[in-house]
Amino acid sequence: MLHSAGRPPYLGLALGVLLLSGCQAERPGPSGAGAPTADSDTRSAPTSSKTSPSPTDGGTPSAPPDGSRTTDSGTQTESATESDAATQSDAAPTDEAQPSGPAEQVLATGFEVPWGLVVLADGTALVGERDTGQIWRLTADSETEILGTVPGVVPGGEGGLLGLAVPEGADDGVLYAYATTEEDNRVLRVDTSGAQGSGGDLPAETVLDGIPKAGYHNGGRIGLRGLDFLYVTTGDASEGALSQDPGSLGGKILRITADGEPAPGNPDPDSPVWSLGHRNVQGLDWDEDGRLWASEFGQNAFDEVNLIEPGGNYGWPQVEGTGGEPDFIDPVVTWSTSEASPSGLAVGADGDLYVAALRGQSLWRVPVDGSGEVGEPERLLEGDYGRLRSVVTDVDGRLWVLTNNTARGEPQEGDDRLLLLDPAQLGP
Repeated sequence: MLHSAGRPPYLGLALGVLLLSGCQAERPGPSGAGAPTADSDTRSAPTSSKTSPSPTDGGTPSAPPDGSRTTDSGTQTESATESDAATQSDAAPTDEAQPSGPAEQVLATGFEVPWGLVVLADGTALVGERDTGQIWRLTADSETEILGTVPGVVPGGEGGLLGLAVPEGADDGVLYAYATTEEDNRVLRVDTSGAQGSGGDLPAETVLDGIPKAGYHNGGRIGLRGLDFLYVTTGDASEGALSQDPGSLGGKILRITADGEPAPGNPDPDSPVWSLGHRNVQGLDWDEDGRLWASEFGQNAFDEVNLIEPGGNYGWPQVEGTGGEPDFIDPVVTWSTSEASPSGLAVGADGDLYVAALRGQSLWRVPVDGSGEVGEPERLLEGDYGRLRSVVTDVDGRLWVLTNNTARGEPQEGDDRLLLLDPAQLGP
């Protein structure tokens, strides 16, 4: 079951557009359109493509078994890890696929565990790979090239190179990255201006450190308000009590300056915390009226979309889903965890919310009217591309979507993929 509930608007921020993708250091250089062949033990670089894949055969998974928990990657037993769940495909991407329809286009294939996605105004896309720490660039001419590697990334479980963000209108090569390191999760400022495409380490400096890390629940999305403030989603690092601890950076949405200081106007001027009581937020975006929306993983019962209010407490771990308690803010949408496991979220040009679902293997469209009231969610692309990690809206109103089948699930030939969708032509 999924449920929606209306909520009045609140004064917020303007919509920003982001994008990112990645691949392995030993891979050979990118090829042109179509996919090259490769030795059986050599994985190719991501390639640009104008074809779409055959649908995956993965449907909606069953409910979590007793004694398990739901992570951003799906249902796991306490002892399972990302590497336990699936075997990554080493086969080279190919162009043996059906032609794409008008609503969907595959732009590039062959990414390995992509996570972060940024789409720039000139049509260039950046994709970050979680486990390799590499960032790939897809040009407006559909050429794929390696930008470089974010140094110090230590992948493990759901951690690694996660969200990416580029300041709106910036042209100085600045990129913000959320990364898991040996000690913690942190926000880095990465200089891409001198990138030579060799795959080497990019210059990086720490903006904010001390965010709790764990095998599960690392959060990781970054949103930007123009050139000014960063909004950072963090997970509870599998310790629910951190979400209610105002002194911890875990289980929060943070609002900081470009130098990592608490942003002016925060509920507590000495704290970076913008909202608390979160389990694992991995998607956020603003609508044209400045409302901030966020997607959040539940445990075994309900995933959520929340309308974020400054200083708001969203109830975890006391409440999962709608609790109706006066001290906590209820979600505006809930799903069962088998239907969603929501990661990325984008506000479309139509004002609706688009939510990328991992375990639910779908793109959910949540109607939003001008007053901020939400309607009944609509399930799109169910099972067509497998697990979906990230979604962003470009300046032309199109949706860019990253699949996430090489981390977990059943990778198909060509996974993982970068898709371009026309939301006006999408149907269930």
